[in-house]
Amino acid sequence: MGRSSMRILNNIIKLVLVLIAVSFISFALIEASPVDPVAAYVGHSGKDNLELAELQLLQDYFGMNKPFIERYLNWLSGLLHGNMGVSLIYRQPVEQVIGAKITSSLILMLTAWILSGVLGFILGVLAGVFRDSVLDKIIKGYSLLLASAPTFWLAMLILIVFSVWLKLFPIGLSVPIGVLAENVTFSDRIQHLILPAVTLSVIGIANITLHTREKMIEIMGQDYILYAKSRGDSLRAIVKHHGLRNVLLPAITLQFSSFSEIIGGSVLVEQVFSYPGLGQSAVSAGLRGDAPLLLGIVMVTAIMVFAGNMTANVLYGVVDPRIRRGALG
Repeated sequence: MGRSSMRILNNIIKLVLVLIAVSFISFALIEASPVDPVAAYVGHSGKDNLELAELQLLQDYFGMNKPFIERYLNWLSGLLHGNMGVSLIYRQPVEQVIGAKITSSLILMLTAWILSGVLGFILGVLAGVFRDSVLDKIIKGYSLLLASAPTFWLAMLILIVFSVWLKLFPIGLSVPIGVLAENVTFSDRIQHLILPAVTLSVIGIANITLHTREKMIEIMGQDYILYAKSRGDSLRAIVKHHGLRNVLLPAITLQFSSFSEIIGGSVLVEQVFSYPGLGQSAVSAGLRGDAPLLLGIVMVTAIMVFAGNMTANVLYGVVDPRIRRGALG
């Protein structure tokens, strides 16, 4: 077996182990929660009106009379066969609900992820190159302010200012209210996407900016930079040929590691902006005791985070061949 095949196999094994650990811990946390699946399914008043036989049937259906390990293994067996269960909220198979919601979430998260990476990198480079200048102080202060601001508070503030007061953007949702799906234009979707995406991107901008700034300051103090300055190279040429090349790899590392933060932040942003994605569905599933849907979303997001980290490992070798040679050695 070649080295490439071994790396692929190792990644697959890691993914399987991560998913098993995540699913078991999530299943145990749901088991420890006080939410009653039967009450979540029929409502508390509906449960009080159930006959004993009907209540017994529902408890058997949800496996409430079976040991924890047996229920977990039954759920895991169904998952391996492509069956995530039935959502108690939507009364549909979980995979169908996730399939309908994941597109909106991916568009939101990828847009915010790209925005945070590009803006954070540019601001960090500028702050590092012009260290201790007015521009550097503004960028650093802006980043520290964003890093300390709670996501949900920032989302509500942006919503109030730009949607309620200035009326520049829609208040919420991903499409206009009362418009048929076939009549929704691309422009409508973009208008509803801008505020949630900008708010979500703030999560990653501050960290990437501050980290890139520190790395750029370190690079600009190296001997080869001083040598380039003594040769008469312009600041633009020095940054382009020496600075960006050396700061790119750490920025990529931090960018991909921030993907999990983007996923976590999307839960709050989608809730504030009533954006119909996986984040809002996860909140609804948690509050209403929809364990199958919540577990399904946890598994999907775990795969997304793992894919982001694995992609980062691949890109490391593309940006810096020394890492690829070290992995092959």
